[in-house]
Amino acid sequence: MEYVKTTSTPYDDVFRTLLNDCSPLILPVINEVFGTHYSGEEKIIFSPNEHFLNQQGGNEDGRITDTCFRIEGKESKKYHLECQSSTDNSMLIRFFEYDTQIALDQGKVKGNILTVTLPHSAVLFLRHRGSTPDSLRTRVVTPGGTVEYDIQVMKTQQYTLKEIFEKNLLFLLPFYIFSHETRFEEYEKSKIKLGMLKEEYEEAKDHLEELLNQGVISEYTRCTIIDMSNKVLEHIAMKYNSVREGVKAVMGGKILEYEAKTIKREGIKQGIEQGIEQGIEQGIEQGIEGTVSILKKLGIPPQTILDKIQEQYNLSPEASRKYLF
Repeated sequence: MEYVKTTSTPYDDVFRTLLNDCSPLILPVINEVFGTHYSGEEKIIFSPNEHFLNQQGGNEDGRITDTCFRIEGKESKKYHLECQSSTDNSMLIRFFEYDTQIALDQGKVKGNILTVTLPHSAVLFLRHRGSTPDSLRTRVVTPGGTVEYDIQVMKTQQYTLKEIFEKNLLFLLPFYIFSHETRFEEYEKSKIKLGMLKEEYEEAKDHLEELLNQGVISEYTRCTIIDMSNKVLEHIAMKYNSVREGVKAVMGGKILEYEAKTIKREGIKQGIEQGIEQGIEQGIEQGIEGTVSILKKLGIPPQTILDKIQEQYNLSPEASRKYLF
């Protein structure tokens, strides 16, 4: 099978990094977009984000979705989210392709009936205009009748810094700079206006520090948010040196580029070592539980914990999950 190369923007990379490394941050976003009430204790189970779509002539085209995952709480729901810097005419087609393929991946045949469940879908627009819709709609005309469903829309530029923290939408923080994009030239020419922008980011950094001290977020999550904010800034303000360097100086600059990854790596090593010590003293079962507990306290993402205990203790994916949840 020939794999088709796919490309992504730096914003897509930031979006996926936040989802993979700080997955609990997506729950308040889901609540905001879909009107749900997830508490933060739910399980988030990611699906493969690469799907192969059958094309005319029998070829398969490899496509990457930004993310598809299932939230396990009082009920189980599948979600498909995409990050877009702006609208384009092909987006609705891509959504339909992805949604139907995601549904087919987990479709069930019972007797002569195929049941497929489409995910709840939404798009995160980093930029928007007056003509950008509040929702997108797909209409499917079938021999049995017409079915319609909405793809929800979230516009990051509509959220103030105050709203981001009040609603716990920390996932949006790295993209907050988009709300200032149209004024970059003003900031380059005016130290006063640039100073006001830097003050906003000082406020954001202080809020993150407060959340860290309160135990709401881990050091790893705080560093990742700052690191991803800098990555977005590097790209969006590429031509505006004063804006780029000014905000980076506030948020932490280059020193944070690998800081979060270092914390994560050292935390995993520490957790496994302590877990093995407990296992020697109390038995393997308690050792695994100890490892998981330590890694959770260090803010290590659930999927990484699963991977590590599977590797360290030679467990199957099914056997390892019981220790995590």
